[in-house]
Amino acid sequence: MSSTPRGPAIFVADAPALDFLNSIATPVDEPVDWIEDGAGWLAWLKQSGWVEDAVLERLQAQAMPGELENVAAQARSLREWFRGFVLKYKGKPLDASVLTELEALNRLLERDEKYTQITLQTGATPSLAAQLQRRWRSPDSLLLPLGEVLAQFVSTEDFSNVKCCEGHACTLMFVDHTRGRKRRWCSMAVCGNRAKAAAHRERQKNLGV
Repeated sequence: MSSTPRGPAIFVADAPALDFLNSIATPVDEPVDWIEDGAGWLAWLKQSGWVEDAVLERLQAQAMPGELENVAAQARSLREWFRGFVLKYKGKPLDASVLTELEALNRLLERDEKYTQITLQTGATPSLAAQLQRRWRSPDSLLLPLGEVLAQFVSTEDFSNVKCCEGHACTLMFVDHTRGRKRRWCSMAVCGNRAKAAAHRERQKNLGV
């Protein structure tokens, strides 16, 4: 993998599960993996907003040597497995036949430990509310919200709208929620403008300018 500085992670997919797949991408010329190591994995989770900062800091402080590296490796393996699944079925609705292919995801979800707590909701009139909590027992538990996001994606998203960016060499994916489903680029500011510039140069070339 390139030593290109990571910079801010990319969140343009309009679907958290695909933002996770986009945690490895080629924003300029060389591929960048935002979860290439344990530090990158924590930084990416912080930017995603899936896990509270206090939880990330506590688990980082408690981690044994190499433990976060191992969890990051598991996250990368899950990412590439899920990428294969999405590429296989994008462009068409999912049906019941795919359930057996999601067994690995279900096994991850089985590890989750959630419980409900009565909490006080602040405001003009404080009130009681039942709030779902999660036990963060070890760095491995950082995979649990990821499993939840992927499960939500396969159970609620229409795979007919899942697309790959048409930009040259771009590897980013997204869900097209636009009217008419005409989105072609990960971002008009990046790949869209590059395509427009390339088309302009081709027209000028054909005109002999």
